[in-house]
Amino acid sequence: MSKVVVFTNLTLDGVMQAPGRPDEDRRGGFEHGGWAAPYAAMAQAGDSMANVGALLLGRRTYEDFYAVWPKRKDDPISAMLDNMQKYVASTTLSEPLSWINSTLLKGDASETVARLKGEPGKDLVIMGSGELAQSLMRSNLIDEYVLLIHPLVLGSGRHLFAGEPRLPLERRIAAYFLRGEARSVRKL
Repeated sequence: MSKVVVFTNLTLDGVMQAPGRPDEDRRGGFEHGGWAAPYAAMAQAGDSMANVGALLLGRRTYEDFYAVWPKRKDDPISAMLDNMQKYVASTTLSEPLSWINSTLLKGDASETVARLKGEPGKDLVIMGSGELAQSLMRSNLIDEYVLLIHPLVLGSGRHLFAGEPRLPLERRIAAYFLRGEARSVRKL
């Protein structure tokens, strides 16, 4: 049985929107894109990705990743992402998907992910994809959260836990980086 893991960057006030680039996601007038870049937490969090079997991505994150990563041929992360299975939740995309090893989830995303989760294999990891993560939270399908928490308060932006009911978590590990903290927790 696979685990579903949310792997994401967060600010201290819980913002997950547009960590990588200024133009990444301007929804709602968000002007703080690229806020995580100075901390380089993703480069330091490689151990957290050791058991990834496939990515679960929402449409927006899939399209953003596809626009960036396949072009970075000198970056080892690009090759890893190209070779990894990617499952995409979308009601607007259709197959065939442009990026190699990408499969459009058919039907209700929660039902399909529950079926994938029941299959043997490595973890199914959600990167970014806030709306997908929130949908799977409501369906009680998230097993673990790997949160790269940055010492920064933005005051606005999309939040991972926005509007979600009480969610008790247990701290499993904490690795302190030079300018940020990675914390892995799981639901009780």
